[in-house]
Amino acid sequence: MSFRNLILSLAVVLTLAFSLAPQQSAAQNSTNAYAIVEGWAKLPGGRVMGAVGKAKVDPDGRHIWAIVRCDAGPELFGSECVNSDLDPILKFDPDGNVVESFGGGMFIWPHGLDVDEDGNVWVSDAVSDNNIPAGDDRGHYVVKFSSTGEVLITLGTPGEEGDGPDHFTSPADIAVAANGDVFIADGHNNNGNNRVVKYNSAGEYLMSFGETGYAPGEFRALHAIAISPDGRLFVGDRSNSRIQIFDLDGNHQATWTQFGRPSGIAFDGNGRIYVADSESDNVQNPGYEMGIRIGEYETGWVHEFIRFPWADPNILPGNGAEFVTVDDEGNVYGGEPVPNPHLNARALRKYIRVRP
Repeated sequence: MSFRNLILSLAVVLTLAFSLAPQQSAAQNSTNAYAIVEGWAKLPGGRVMGAVGKAKVDPDGRHIWAIVRCDAGPELFGSECVNSDLDPILKFDPDGNVVESFGGGMFIWPHGLDVDEDGNVWVSDAVSDNNIPAGDDRGHYVVKFSSTGEVLITLGTPGEEGDGPDHFTSPADIAVAANGDVFIADGHNNNGNNRVVKYNSAGEYLMSFGETGYAPGEFRALHAIAISPDGRLFVGDRSNSRIQIFDLDGNHQATWTQFGRPSGIAFDGNGRIYVADSESDNVQNPGYEMGIRIGEYETGWVHEFIRFPWADPNILPGNGAEFVTVDDEGNVYGGEPVPNPHLNARALRKYIRVRP
């Protein structure tokens, strides 16, 4: 092969490689097409907004379910509901009013949430073992509720950590497939179980995969789990600053780093993935900022970035939207569990598109 042909061949290879690689340029693009709807979420009876956990759109595409961890201040972060009977599971209408609530007294640190196609609500208690009071039988479990709060299924052994089919250690999140299979991200800590556990719709154990580590199929703090409309399992491997993608049998398919340090993952019906990054800073993930990245879930290309307005990579630990969901109109909702240093407040924020 001549030198000229060699150069041309290399150019073709490089062009093809670039076209297939996930787009990185928008991952830090501060151009924001969204604006905050101030004061959208309103709690009844003068209740104070507590730390906000995961949020998820209802099957009707309009209402928003969210975890609000009672009303304790940041001094109880990690166990906000330990001494509270306030309902931590709230359903908001499109105007931000609470129209349903339940779960009071059942959780110490409610964290993950999913709503299945029948409208049932699944919630995890990700409290660390050292935050469970002696003799308390809450924590380390997942509860399936009806849409009005009736307990239907309990997975795990309440109050007991472990790694078998019937135990979790700080389960962080839940994803329910269209056929009813349930995937639990177990768990929240860097050195916890670091596995995904799969059950059928009746709560019967099917399989698990994953362990602590850095290689493909290994995890360090599974913080989010979600199933894309095309049937792939997306896992927010937060302390490894990456998303790992699997089929529903646990086979590793891809690893993405272009969405920052993922705390929350959501999808819409138009091919988009939304990833909340609440921890990228100059120590934990230098070169990235906190915010919500929006891209294509098929290709991984990042197109938009909702920069957290008060983002400062020098403020540790991170703050901002830790959880994200999107309604059928394209409005984005971010759950903030940590008071930001400028407003000293936790929030469930609504973002609306103001530019094409």
